[in-house]
Order: sequence, then structure tokens, then C-alpha cells
Amino acid sequence: MRRLSDESSNRAFPRGRYHGSMARESLASRPGAPAPLPRRTLAPTALIWLALGAVYVIWGSTYLAIREAVTTLPPLLAASVRFLVAGGLLYVWAVRRGEREADRPRWPQWRAAAIVGVLLLLVGNGGVSLAERTVPSGIASLVIATIPLWLAIIDRLFFGQRLVPQAIAGLVLGFGGLALLVGGTTGGRLDVTGIAILLVSAIGWATGSMYSRRAPLPARPLVGTAMEMLAGGIALAIAGALHGELTQIHPERFSAASLVALGYLIVFGSWVAFSAYVWLLRAAPISLVSTYAYVNPIVAVFLGWAFLSEQINPRTLISGGVILAAVALMVTARKLPPGDPADAAPDAARLDRQPKA
Repeated sequence: MRRLSDESSNRAFPRGRYHGSMARESLASRPGAPAPLPRRTLAPTALIWLALGAVYVIWGSTYLAIREAVTTLPPLLAASVRFLVAGGLLYVWAVRRGEREADRPRWPQWRAAAIVGVLLLLVGNGGVSLAERTVPSGIASLVIATIPLWLAIIDRLFFGQRLVPQAIAGLVLGFGGLALLVGGTTGGRLDVTGIAILLVSAIGWATGSMYSRRAPLPARPLVGTAMEMLAGGIALAIAGALHGELTQIHPERFSAASLVALGYLIVFGSWVAFSAYVWLLRAAPISLVSTYAYVNPIVAVFLGWAFLSEQINPRTLISGGVILAAVALMVTARKLPPGDPADAAPDAARLDRQPKA
């Protein structure tokens, strides 16, 4: 959910390209500040594919882990524990590294992190946790895979971003695939409420992603991510209490599988895969890194079928294939700025904040 981000988004959640580069320039201009880090660093091909494989498999498997966790754990409170533990330890580790004086988190940074954390982790990841009580994990991953479509719509409506024909084709194709997938709810095969929650989650994640690009977040990606996790974890705890989940805390009913799944989400989903993703943003082409957006759902659907016996019918295969094809179109589309079309740049940067579930 990598966000957070994917998980993640997950969804958890770097700012290395859309915020960090500007901040690094600002920090470098200060007396005694270190020289800015290079945008890309050379890395062995085998290491790149190892890190990319970790992102593919781990973030794809988080949908399965969430499904297993919410079988006996309160969904919102479990997500809160995940991000409070992951974010707290990450913050203690990351805040002491890098430019500590010039990039010290202050109230504007915490406020921005709270907004992003609520949108990404409460609305985005929390919604996935709630929905997966009634919606198969593979179906959930396919609905969440539509985030690039919502990103494009928000970018067009609120920021004047023009869409190239390839992006328009991706939108039409993607929403057609989504309509085909959601059409299964009419026959009673899918839970309507769960699907609606997933759609809200996808829109919330896309909104938080767009806001984060212009928010005054710390230049150090890990520090900002930890702050978002902490803020999102607190918001999830409050939401869980309001949702009545405090009365659902019965440790004697918690299964070992659910507790192991929660530990997996903390260690692998929020730490290992996210660290690999942050490193890939510097070491590999963004066009390659962005492929996780349509590989994760494939992994999630397969794992749901293999371990949870989730059914894969022709409707799921066709609609899923259409959605993933649309995501591929959106990832590879080129961006046309509101001003000069000659300044078009790869649109893959929009996937910086795909859900790291």
C-alpha cells in the first residue's frame, strides 16, 4: 500500500526528484554546506536488478500480508502500529544523518508531513486495510493500480497539465478496464462497499502525491518519509478509535499468522523495499524503476491465487490486463507543460508515490 510508497505506498515515499533536488541546491548555497549529491550514481546491473526484484516482490506481496493481518487484527489500529513502529525507528536513524542544521524539521515541515501522511497512509493505506476484509487482495491491487489515472486527472484539473494523446488513450483504456472489473459487483462476486473504499483510497493517494510535490518537506527523503509515517500512524490510531476498534483488541484472538504478517509489513514492506526503492531512484533509470507500478499487481494477483485460493476468472484477467496496459501507457507518456510543448519531459515521475501497500 507503498504507499507506502509503494509501499511506498505504501506508499512510503521519497521526494528525491520533485522536492529534494531544489532543497539540495538551497542547502549547497549555504556557507560550509556539503556539495549536492549527484542525481545518479553508477551501480552494477546485477545490484540494480536485485533491488528492483525486491521492490517487485515485496511491495507486490504486501497486499497478501495486509489480507492476512486483518483477519484477526483491527485493520486501522494494525496499520497504525505498523507505521508508528516503522516511522519511529526510521526517524531516529535518519534524522542524525545528512544536513542536520540547515534541514532541521520545523513546524511547516511537520504540518506538510501530517497532510501527506493523512492522505497517503490514513486514506490510502488505511482504506486498503479496511477494504481487504471483504475484497480479495489481487482485486484490491488492481483497483489501486489506477492511481496514475487519478494523478493525471488531478494534474489536468488543478495544475493545467496538458495530456498527450498517449496519456488520453491510457485514461480511456484504464477506466474502461476499471468499469469492467467493478462490473463484477453486480453479480455479487465483489463487495460494493469494499470497492468504493479502494477507489477513495486511490484518489486519496493521488491527491497526497500531488500535494507532496509542492509541500515544504525535508530535503532528506528518509527523514520526510519517517515524519509522514509518524503522522499517518497517529491519524490511523485516532481513526481506529473512532471506528470502534478499541473494543476489538483481544490479544488472545490474534493469530500467529496475522502477527507475522504485521511484522513482515514493518520490516520488509516499510524498511527493506523502501530502502531499495530510494536507492534505485539514484542508481537506475526512472523508466526502469517505474515498472513496479504494473508488476506489483501481477505479483499480488498471483500470490492471492497461490496462497489464499482467490479465484481468477476471465473478467479479472481481461480487466486486469486492460488496467495494466493503461498504466504502462501512462508511465511511458511524455509530459506537456502548460507553457512550451518543446519542454516535454518523461511522465514517469508521477509514480514517485505509487502505493507501497
